[in-house]
Amino acid sequence: MLFNSNWKFHKGEVANGEAVNADDKDWRVLDLPHDWSIEGPFSEEWASGTAFLPAGIGWYRKTFTLPTGSETKKKLIYFDGVNNNSEVWLNGHLLGKRPNGFIPFQYDLGPWLTKGKNVIAVRVDHTKFADSRWYTGSGIYRNVYLITTSPVHIGLWGVGFSTPSVSAKQAQAKVNVSVKNEAAKNSVVTIKCTLLNGAGKEVAASSKMVKLKQGDSTTTAMGLSVAAPRLWSVDHPELYTLNVTVMADGKQADEWQEKVGIRSFKFDADSGFSLNGNNMKLKGVCIHDDAGVLGVAVPQEVWYRRLKTLKEGGCNSLRLSHNPHADYLYRLCDELGFLVMDEAFDEWELGKNKWIKGWNAGTPGQDGYHDNFAVWAAKDIGDMVLRDRNHPSIIMWSIGNEIDYPNDPYTDPILNTGRNPQIYGKGYTAGHPPASKLAEISKKLVADVKAVDDTRPVTSALAGVVMSNTTSFPENLDLVGYNYQEYRYADDHKQYPKRIIYGSENSMQLSAWNAVDSNRYIAGQYLWTGIDYLGEAHKWPDHASAAGLLDMAGFPKPEYYFRQSLWSNKPMVYMATAVIAPNRLNDTVRNHRQDKPTWNYKEGDKVQVGCFTNCAEAELFINGHSLGKKRLAQFPNRIISWVVDYQPGDLTVKGYTKDGKSVSYSLKTAGEPDALSIEPFDKGSGLSQLTIHIVDKNGLPVYTADNEVTVKIKGPAKLLGLENGSLNSMEDVKLNSRKALNGKLLAYIKPEGKVGAIQVMVESPGLKTRTITIKK
Repeated sequence: MLFNSNWKFHKGEVANGEAVNADDKDWRVLDLPHDWSIEGPFSEEWASGTAFLPAGIGWYRKTFTLPTGSETKKKLIYFDGVNNNSEVWLNGHLLGKRPNGFIPFQYDLGPWLTKGKNVIAVRVDHTKFADSRWYTGSGIYRNVYLITTSPVHIGLWGVGFSTPSVSAKQAQAKVNVSVKNEAAKNSVVTIKCTLLNGAGKEVAASSKMVKLKQGDSTTTAMGLSVAAPRLWSVDHPELYTLNVTVMADGKQADEWQEKVGIRSFKFDADSGFSLNGNNMKLKGVCIHDDAGVLGVAVPQEVWYRRLKTLKEGGCNSLRLSHNPHADYLYRLCDELGFLVMDEAFDEWELGKNKWIKGWNAGTPGQDGYHDNFAVWAAKDIGDMVLRDRNHPSIIMWSIGNEIDYPNDPYTDPILNTGRNPQIYGKGYTAGHPPASKLAEISKKLVADVKAVDDTRPVTSALAGVVMSNTTSFPENLDLVGYNYQEYRYADDHKQYPKRIIYGSENSMQLSAWNAVDSNRYIAGQYLWTGIDYLGEAHKWPDHASAAGLLDMAGFPKPEYYFRQSLWSNKPMVYMATAVIAPNRLNDTVRNHRQDKPTWNYKEGDKVQVGCFTNCAEAELFINGHSLGKKRLAQFPNRIISWVVDYQPGDLTVKGYTKDGKSVSYSLKTAGEPDALSIEPFDKGSGLSQLTIHIVDKNGLPVYTADNEVTVKIKGPAKLLGLENGSLNSMEDVKLNSRKALNGKLLAYIKPEGKVGAIQVMVESPGLKTRTITIKK
């Protein structure tokens, strides 16, 4: 059960904070998940890499009594993620430490529980604030669970499900179940596995009986045969329910339930990627953990909305950069049909540069996970794979990101010759560790992964292939990811014909996609990045990266629609505009993707209109007057454009498909800001996400408006934050007011307490107020 409510928090060191009688009466009461770094304030004293936000030490405490009827049960506590260097105590007894801030872990509450009140204490040490190249947050930022079970029970992540044989007629599934006997006697244990389809009907079952001595554990393998399986795919993410029941001496001792999928996939050096026998391209994006003003304590509903938007843009795959993510995110990928690259590390034995004064500016720091790599790497990567192995969405395990970045830290004399993608340092740098170490460590990590799961390929994202090719690092991998090195595809495919190549991190440039789309042997690409994120920032006051298709509020940028025109099969058309200086009227290399979706200019302005579409033709209309059709094939950059004289009113573009269908998109000249409008997004329960628009008297969005908006709530709910997507706003994220950006912002409303109507009022000086009622 969730164990998130009524924790106490203190920011700063506390002597003997783990003691049962420690004085916490003045500590702040809050519910988890919680990220204290996002509460700020932003300051130049911190690091640009981690968003100029504070870190430090924090303490959490929770007083609880055991659930009624659990006296004979075994009790455990499970943390999905604590950043970082956590220590956990129960009633003053140390349960354990976990340096990695992204890896889940579990402790047995054991003999230290009492029948009365119990105190869990957690110390989080994030004093090395510049220990990452992006924002990680601080605290117990993911869910915590209290587990009660019988002495005879399924072990941690003790059920493994795979589908070694799949066809349209029949699928063979394999289930491994690990059971422990911590009872005071030997037991006869019966393990039963049942598979239910989406309608709840049993489609397969299997059971085995084993004798388990006191203190022993065993892993039992069972098979399930499914006739005419409904296969999981990106377009039809069909899921089954796996039930595993453990009976000990005739009584039910434990039960596990999980959604699973039946699918097959293959990577091939010549034909790329196929899912269920169908060849396809991985149209992927990379993502980090945070959601702007929410930091990394992100409710599931926020990611649901973000992923739905990415899917509508044609995205079918996610690279979870560069660490394991929250447990629910993988379930959402299963449900929505995303193929996942699950990644473990951004550095291995040695530290990378962590920028403090700005990206590639000043002197970098070297703090980071490498301090714990030697002791914890095998455990951390093994636990990632164990936790996530049953998700049908996951198609590869990554052991690292850009570990071979030239001179950061590894080097090789080959960097003195040829082309290589260096940013930090030039050429071979004497005194840096040799690239040969990459082969040694990668071989060990690949073995660590395959010891847990051998049903998926192992990969790594390489930044310096020219250097790694001098070692056996690429050969140790099943798949070789190339970061920003499309120019190597053809030569390396010829030189290493058995190597499976894909783009593990790629720019938004059309040429990067053409290198995938025109080469059957390239499995796909992962754009950097899907969504803007905190950290990896330029100089103060910037504290976030603008690399995304979506901004931090999850609002699509023009670049999103260009990608949709490349990736989506659904007919679409979109346009953005910009004033053109007289000396640039014939400039055909302008970056139209930076134009704005607005039709508000001055009389006499020359305006260039850029149209993104996957239709064969497009036609532009100004106030109903056609400016003629243009064919997409005429534009090698896949952006149809017109230069027009600005006229206020209606600008419409209509796209025509080859089979005669049409779609349209319009921009209208807006007047002065007059009122506020509210557009709700609600998955049906839990968090509500309200898009607040500033509109004119006709209800048209005013793109240029930056009015300050205040949100007030009546009823059983609270405002988690207001996000406008700004990269450099210094506004306090805890306030209920914030300036709009591009005429809008997003409000996160979390219901709490009793069920009842929630009234949300939005107001801004000089604008008409709007109110919406949310029923919970």
